[in-house]
Parts: sequence; C-alpha cells; structure tokens
Amino acid sequence: MVHVRSAIGKVISMEHVISVLVENKFGVLAHIAGLFSGRGFNIDSLAVGETEDPSVSRMTIVVHGDDRIVEQILKQLKRQVTVIEAVDLSTESHIERELVLLKIATTAKNRREVIEIADIFRSKVVDVQHESITLEAVGSGAKICALIDLLKPYGIKELVRTGRVAVARG
Repeated sequence: MVHVRSAIGKVISMEHVISVLVENKFGVLAHIAGLFSGRGFNIDSLAVGETEDPSVSRMTIVVHGDDRIVEQILKQLKRQVTVIEAVDLSTESHIERELVLLKIATTAKNRREVIEIADIFRSKVVDVQHESITLEAVGSGAKICALIDLLKPYGIKELVRTGRVAVARG
C-alpha cells in the first residue's frame, strides 16, 4: 500500500490493487472501467486476461484513491451481473508482477555492460541487432523502475510495459 500525504501529514490518497473476476463477455471491460471513471478515478494500471476457465477473465486494476470511495466501488462491482468476485488485494498479502520489454541502443563497446545490468535484474535478452538489444524483465514495479533508470544513460529506443497482475497469497 502506498499512501500520499499532504504538507500537513494528512493521508489524501492510497494505492489500491483491485482484482475482479468477470464473465468473459463482450463489453464487460468497458463497463467496469466506466465505473471507475464515473467516480473520477484514473486507472493507473489495467491488465485483463482469461483465467484457467475460458468463460472467466481476471481484471487487475490499480488506482489511487480514498479508502471509503474504493469501498463503494467494490460494492458496486459486486452488484454487477457480470462480476463474479471483486477484492481489494491491498488489504491482504498478495504477489504482484509486471512485464517490460526494453529496446536499448548499444554499440560493440557497451553491449556487454547492458547485458551485465540485465543479468543483475534477471532479465532475458530476447533480441540482438547491430545497434540495439531488446530485454525482457519481470518483477515488481520498483524492480522494473530501477532497471529502466539504470538503462536510460545507454538510450532507451523503445519501451513497452504491461499493467500489473496480482494474486492473493495462499
């Protein structure tokens, strides 16, 4: 959980990771996203995919907001016909991961350095060209940000980042 405090120390916003199981039907994503935007929430991250059951999808939604308002959204989500389950994972122990693909400008002289940085972060080299190398990294948002910061001086030619996915522990 991430709290944002005002200058006087009052908590004004908190990060919430919401997991929503929905029926895998046309229009459900737009409808669920509309519930958040209708309440003035900007969705920081959204990842959707089929579960082990092809008729069910899991949405992982990351938003910043007041606990009370997020609680109201959860109640509204649970009333939706297409929603099977909605949980704020921020209130329980959970695992989060994110994926990034980074195309880094390289030369024959600095390619080894870039690969060494990738190794430290347990990233994979997925493509090598004469003037670039493409890396794949999976991990927490903090790990992904740290990798990006270390690779910026080499020149990031392209960056593609997924939304977070999360699951409760146990």
